[in-house]
Amino acid sequence: MSRTGPIAFFLPSVRGGGAQRVIVNLAQGITERGLPVDVVLATAEGVFLDQLPPTVRVVDLRVRRLIRSIGPLTSYLRRERPRVLVSSMSHANLIAIWAAKFARRSTPVMVTVHNTMSQSGPDQGGLAGGLTLPLLRTFYPRAASVVAVSRGAADDLTRTTGLPRERVEVVYNPVITPAMLALARQPPDHPWFEPGQPPVILGVGRLTRQKDFLTLIRAFAEVRRHRSARLIVLGEGEERPRLEALIGELGLAADVALPGFRDNAMAFMAGSALFVLSSAWEGLPTVLIEALAAGTRVVSTDCPSGPREILQDGRLGALVPVGDASALARAMADALDGHAEPVPPDALTPFTRDAAVDNYLRLIEKA
Repeated sequence: MSRTGPIAFFLPSVRGGGAQRVIVNLAQGITERGLPVDVVLATAEGVFLDQLPPTVRVVDLRVRRLIRSIGPLTSYLRRERPRVLVSSMSHANLIAIWAAKFARRSTPVMVTVHNTMSQSGPDQGGLAGGLTLPLLRTFYPRAASVVAVSRGAADDLTRTTGLPRERVEVVYNPVITPAMLALARQPPDHPWFEPGQPPVILGVGRLTRQKDFLTLIRAFAEVRRHRSARLIVLGEGEERPRLEALIGELGLAADVALPGFRDNAMAFMAGSALFVLSSAWEGLPTVLIEALAAGTRVVSTDCPSGPREILQDGRLGALVPVGDASALARAMADALDGHAEPVPPDALTPFTRDAAVDNYLRLIEKA
């Protein structure tokens, strides 16, 4: 590459989440190509911290609120002069653009968009939700590169911010790695996977409104009325009390488990009879790709954006309307009763780490 200095990634933290896992995978893949990588964190904490190899340098800005990282990040850019600063998630993207401006260095900023902005912006609510989209419209054009994780997310970003579509690159997430596939071969740590148990239906994600696990639980209740089955939802979040209340209300306490975040979700996927994505919106849901890579049958809502691209318009798994518990229940029952066709290997190639690293390095060279 023409510029010196590390390739730097900026995130609030590496707590559990799809965007954080993507950055960890990218950092691993790029450093394996012999290039220096810094992962710059507002707060160096989270479940993925231990997954970063020793060849990746972690820079802890030691701030508890993201907005306070502007000063330390500016100092980092002046001191280290990275060849590029890759940021992830809306508020961190804005901080990265501002810090690069204040640093008065030539470091290009590459912002990455992992969600459907028309949905995720307003969902923040309050002052943050009201200000985010206007700020993105103003400052995203000042980034050297803008990368969206799916065609749907790129189209939505253009509609939402007015950014010309030709300025938005699409690079699928680096989901599939050898280490991830090795995790799928491990036994899942839960008694419901022991021999002779009913089939397990699995959901994975933060327990938030976006993931709409309320609809999944209602759909499971319909399935459960006609057959023996169990539901496990891996993840943590503010919706837990509502989910637990609905489970109790529907009399499902013996058949639904919310064991929290697990770092071996791939083992749960490989051991499950069916994986269900019930989200109201996404960018490119990595868990859906992981389930396909684990060889598990999948059902998904046809939410914006990503599932239709991943599932090739429904050829690799059923797509149902968002928020329709009855339609989801019918698709789940059909998938449990049907014959699982193997996923063509080339269908998952675009989502491998090597493919993503190649594309990011190409864009970094151009930035």
